[in-house]
Amino acid sequence: MIVVLSGPGGAGKGTIVSRLLPRNPQLWLSRSWTTRARRPGESPDAYVFATRGEFEARVAAGGFLEWVEFLDYLQGSPVPEVPQGTDVLFEIDVVGARSIKEHFPDALLIFVDAPSREEQAERLRLRGDSEDRVRQRLDKADEEAALAAELGCTTVINRDLDEAVAAVERLIEEARRERQ
Repeated sequence: MIVVLSGPGGAGKGTIVSRLLPRNPQLWLSRSWTTRARRPGESPDAYVFATRGEFEARVAAGGFLEWVEFLDYLQGSPVPEVPQGTDVLFEIDVVGARSIKEHFPDALLIFVDAPSREEQAERLRLRGDSEDRVRQRLDKADEEAALAAELGCTTVINRDLDEAVAAVERLIEEARRERQ
């Protein structure tokens, strides 16, 4: 099964994934590539941090399922090498979710959003985003939510982290049962 967790920056996708993976060994995370710099305090394995040249070489070799230029950097999902018996989880933006859906029409699409743009802005600031970057991400957030609705994503509002993780787990379990 393919699970796509998307949402705007600051919605809590990464935090949800970090809670979800240890609780669900049947999920395998496809590590996205990015050319942006690592944020202060961000785990070195949060992404494959690559130079623009390395990224473009991988694009030329057909090594991505999807990729996009987002704001001022490149990001993409590599063609996954999924371990036997696991479901693949993509933690990507909603434009990437649309591309994954084109490759895998039966993928489970979940869109995580913050309870408000004010809360999203505060989360972005807490993780170290500049005011310029906060503004850029907020400007894109409503556009991303509209695309998620168009794609038929199930939306989870991340008001409370434990509740959001539980909601995502329920959606995955329901999808697994339906596919049996």
